[in-house]
Amino acid sequence: MTLDIQLGAQGADIPARGSLNGKSACCDHLDTVPAAEHGPPECAQCLARGLTWTSLWACLTCGWVACSDDSPGGHARKHYEETDHAVVVSLEPNTTWRWCYVHGRIA
Repeated sequence: MTLDIQLGAQGADIPARGSLNGKSACCDHLDTVPAAEHGPPECAQCLARGLTWTSLWACLTCGWVACSDDSPGGHARKHYEETDHAVVVSLEPNTTWRWCYVHGRIA
């Protein structure tokens, strides 16, 4: 059996066509993102407002780094709503999951 592998944002090998457990199809939005280099590991909007974040996510389309949906600012979701950039990746250490806002699930 052959498995296509692509390099994830954290440098971990993850399946290119299939979920991490191989049981469901991968989000089609991953086919449209260029996996852009992300900016510094900080949410500029939170810093400007004096907020702290729970975790950081990077947009795979443009590299914008913003706070997660469970952070007070929820700036990653706001970025999606403004740009339609569908997929983000967690910047937390030792994680490789990606989230698709369009499908509302792990991509």
